[in-house]
Amino acid sequence: MSSMRRHWKRWLIAGVAVAALLVVGGPYVYIHYIKDTAPSELSIDDGQQSAGQDGTSARAGVEGAWKVGSGSQAGYRVDEVLFGQNTTAVGRTDKVTGDLTVKGTEATEGSFTVDLTSVKSDSVERDGQFRGGIMNTEKFPTATFELTRPVDFGSVPDVGKKVTAKASGRFTIHGVSKNVSFDLTAQRSAGAFRVQGSLPITFADYGVESPNFGGITVEHEGTIEFLLTFLPA
Repeated sequence: MSSMRRHWKRWLIAGVAVAALLVVGGPYVYIHYIKDTAPSELSIDDGQQSAGQDGTSARAGVEGAWKVGSGSQAGYRVDEVLFGQNTTAVGRTDKVTGDLTVKGTEATEGSFTVDLTSVKSDSVERDGQFRGGIMNTEKFPTATFELTRPVDFGSVPDVGKKVTAKASGRFTIHGVSKNVSFDLTAQRSAGAFRVQGSLPITFADYGVESPNFGGITVEHEGTIEFLLTFLPA
């Protein structure tokens, strides 16, 4: 009887050890050897939009009306902890619309809208949580940003030259609007231009509870990233 008890204890200890390895080692193996590496932050150098795409004609200057065209994308970046292992989640979509008006060296009016129902990451389960309990995209299907003051680039940049400026506007997501400011980088091409930026957000500020599910703990803050290609309207 005592021998059976000793064997039972050994099996119990071994079972606990295996379970611990699965809890700790499983996520480690998944994150470092199975899970796709999180995409790099969006950069103005990612791809290039050629002038005249989408049936639009090239424009010599920058003044006038512009629209968000193909090659644009936006999404989120947030750190997660999966059973004690740190990882980064990134979700993106190319379903972005918007417009911009340029006068002289300033973007005087502008806005863009992101279709949150189309945002995808590397995880179907995460995407389901994002559309459901996190962002409730059935009720709040879009995120929008609208300029509340002109963006002054200082000068009209030469083709290929990058310029930076600060944008101030109204950002709305999950039914909550906040005044925000963030840095932009813009670059002209022949007849088009691209704008890249990122906006740090705290989920609670927009009525979004920091999501925790399936052994995953999500940080209370994240980043909205965007890379917009503007073509003549």
